[in-house]
Amino acid sequence: MSRIGKLPVQIPGGVKIALQGINIKVEGPKGKLQRDLPEKVNIAVESDTVVVTPLSPDAKDRSVQGLTRTLVANMVEGVTNGFEKILEISGVGYRADLKGDVLNLALGYSHPIEYKLPQGISAEVEKQTKIIVRGIDKELVGATAAKIRSFREPEPYKGKGIKYAGERIIRKAGKTGK
Repeated sequence: MSRIGKLPVQIPGGVKIALQGINIKVEGPKGKLQRDLPEKVNIAVESDTVVVTPLSPDAKDRSVQGLTRTLVANMVEGVTNGFEKILEISGVGYRADLKGDVLNLALGYSHPIEYKLPQGISAEVEKQTKIIVRGIDKELVGATAAKIRSFREPEPYKGKGIKYAGERIIRKAGKTGK
């Protein structure tokens, strides 16, 4: 059995959970989230907890239990606290600027990159070299941060590019002359 899947999800005050078949709706102080969950599990919403159990002892049903419990826990966490990813830009002349919901990036290309943030995602730029991506959907926050990072991934020789805060770039030695 899944160790994570067995744990109940605590529902904090101010969060409402509605369940219709495989569709779950979570509403909290930061917003609303909705998702279709796998059909191989049974979800029980009690007074202040959500319990996920597999429908049968079959390995395929049990394998989905931990995933479903984590999805529900992330939805509850998102509507109460939200999620954020921090990106750092390093390189001479590399910078970011935010105008409305459009992120303008100067990353050494012949043209600036304009990236429109998806709905439900907000960003903040500090000192033109630090981007903070925030939202209530953990999956969307991670995907948006990964998309922004993909515009100029850090290169291994000088470490220039966009990296996650705390990410360690493995450096390579350059050419050596004779």
